[in-house]
Amino acid sequence: MAGTGARYVLPGFRLALGYALLYLGLIVLIPLAATFLKAFTLSWDAFWAAVASPRVLATYRLTFGAALLGAVINAVFGLLVAWVLVRYAFPGKRLVDALVDLPFALPTAVAGIALTALYAGNGWIGQYLPFKVAFTPLGVVVALTFIGLPFVVRTVQPVLEDLEHDVEEAAAVLGASRWQTFRRVIFPALAPALLTGFTMAFARAVGEYGSVIFIAGNVPMVSEITPLIIISKLEQYDYAGATAVAVVMLVLSFALLLLINLLQWWSGRRRIAA
Repeated sequence: MAGTGARYVLPGFRLALGYALLYLGLIVLIPLAATFLKAFTLSWDAFWAAVASPRVLATYRLTFGAALLGAVINAVFGLLVAWVLVRYAFPGKRLVDALVDLPFALPTAVAGIALTALYAGNGWIGQYLPFKVAFTPLGVVVALTFIGLPFVVRTVQPVLEDLEHDVEEAAAVLGASRWQTFRRVIFPALAPALLTGFTMAFARAVGEYGSVIFIAGNVPMVSEITPLIIISKLEQYDYAGATAVAVVMLVLSFALLLLINLLQWWSGRRRIAA
């Protein structure tokens, strides 16, 4: 009896588990299954024509490439922002901390219009740049970096706050430089959270639509993203073709996220073994 009672810590475990699985099924599994079923109504030739045309392949390269580049940029500068917010006191710190969450609260279409107004050729920032940002792939990277920054900062920030300063002081006493302390003491502790924030920023960027369509320019084969292709097919009542492209995005996204999670698991095992 004692063993049976210890097996389930939370009361009503079976009922809670049942509701959790039901909720996940209704919200996640059933819609995804419907997407696959609709895509499989196409013949193989029609499916391949829908997902592998030169125009669609160009959107894959831009969408995943820009999302990956934006997530890498956010991993670097998101760590820097979190470090400044945690380690330093300065006037306006609370305002800066609140601004980090602005991409969460701001409607994506408003963000896209604002970024376009800033980085257009006659914009407040774009007019002073020697290169073009708006209506180019670079504009897509800017938009995806904007919407992904909070994921990295808010993931790394609490971990950084919980780090013990005694370890850093011990490293300094033992003669470690600041760079050695960061590389061998601080960064290994932050790496799992940083990788998690990178993953969340990347996943968010892959499916982004509202903030991108305004600044991208949506030029076929140049600055057109995959979500726009899906929307265009839906507007043309090509539901099977839209779901086919969506399935490819889903599979590619899942494979990349699985690879990142495996990398995170492997790095955690290495750190424990060391």
